Amino acid sequence: MLKIKPQSAIAVTLALLFALSNAAQAFPGGARAALDFRLKTTDGGEISSEMLRGDVVVLAFGASWLPLSKAQALGVQEVADEFGERNVRVYWVSTDSDSPKSKNYASDEQLRAFARKNGLKVAVLRDPDGALFKQTGADQLPSIVILDRAGEISGSPIGGIDPRRKLVEVLSPRLKPLLEEK
Repeated sequence: MLKIKPQSAIAVTLALLFALSNAAQAFPGGARAALDFRLKTTDGGEISSEMLRGDVVVLAFGASWLPLSKAQALGVQEVADEFGERNVRVYWVSTDSDSPKSKNYASDEQLRAFARKNGLKVAVLRDPDGALFKQTGADQLPSIVILDRAGEISGSPIGGIDPRRKLVEVLSPRLKPLLEEK
């Protein structure tokens, strides 16, 4: 879990209030804009928001160094197994740094090894600067963000992982209605 200093929390809260007030002006009636992003995969590919339009998307933000990463990886794979055939795209999004000078650095090979070790077969995306993580409004690691078919965030990000509860059971009530919409 990320820890935020009180001074930073105040600054973040003020920035969030400012952003929300601007968002309300930019999108009258509460409408939201689709996310716009482009992330690299650990196998040299790239996934963009444009490529995902038309599908429901689960973005599971985490980091290989987090104590709950193994539980998150197992849960994410269960979600992919349960919903993958129903046009739900599931990704594990690593916030590990891609700079060898960083203490939270992980190479693509290290992330692929993490995925293999934890039975994670979904694509691993890289968000090393946390730009997409911040754009989603998530405020802790790990977090799950669901995008609807239009690429808009559906509901609030789900922060944390309860290792006693199956992630597929937590996400099913939110995913099923999105699958019924056309």
